[in-house]
Amino acid sequence: MASSAKRRAVGLGENPEESDNSSDESPEDDGESGEDDSEASEEEIDEEVVVDFEAHAISNNDFSGIKKLLQQLFLKARVDTAEMTDIIIQQNHIGSVIKQAEVPEDSDDDDPDEVFGFIAMLNLTERKGVRCVEDIKELILDQCEKNASHSVTEQLEQILNDTSKPVGLLLSERFINVPPQIALPLHTQLQKEMAEAQRTNKPSEKCHYCLMVSKTCKEAAKNVPARGGAPKEEYMFVNAEEEFFYEQAIIKFHYSVQDDADSCLSGRWSFDDVPMKPFRTVMLVPADRIPAVMDKLKEYLTV
Repeated sequence: MASSAKRRAVGLGENPEESDNSSDESPEDDGESGEDDSEASEEEIDEEVVVDFEAHAISNNDFSGIKKLLQQLFLKARVDTAEMTDIIIQQNHIGSVIKQAEVPEDSDDDDPDEVFGFIAMLNLTERKGVRCVEDIKELILDQCEKNASHSVTEQLEQILNDTSKPVGLLLSERFINVPPQIALPLHTQLQKEMAEAQRTNKPSEKCHYCLMVSKTCKEAAKNVPARGGAPKEEYMFVNAEEEFFYEQAIIKFHYSVQDDADSCLSGRWSFDDVPMKPFRTVMLVPADRIPAVMDKLKEYLTV
């Protein structure tokens, strides 16, 4: 699949001001050269390049790439991302990774096998007691208690502990400059794989609920109510297509990760020069509403 992506002055785990923008010019070159560098940098940011992406089955070689993207999502939260990555790789019949289709020989990329994104579904119910699963449940319930009503917290806790109706954690992460159009084939393939796994009695059978933790942000100038979160329209989803899951969610709340965000990719960036605060939005979507989400994805993301 071919997708065009804007080059942006952001890199994983670094601030734009701290990114490697050094040149070969000597220290004596200053004054007007600074303005020239600024103009050149601006031109590079606005340059549009066409990149071909391919979806691949998840393999052991993808460990570091997937773990890096999980850390981008969970930041400093106490979640064992290494163990979670191992589980994702072990159940490689569910999920895909995004990689560049062809890397030219003269490319500056050090790793032609770099993971640009991935999608996976982890059945939390069947993995009860596994450390990273318990980490996730503890994180979600703790933030729900702090940011939603008591009744919502009770409802979520009951659902997470009901072994008769499995809950799946949907993970869909990618670099910030990978366009949302790539989400449609990934989600479509994931649904096919889950249906096939259920038909053949493989692990990660169909889940009754889909749990998501999405990267969102809102203008720093706007205040957020203490409980219940702000209306959806005040938030921007970093992965734009996840707004369709939000619309179908029966439980939803937001929590701030301002204190945890120490990289521009995870939160210290802006849209149209408007300072943004980073949040995480938790959504619980019944499985029977996923077809409605898929219809929206097809409507808005079909190329």
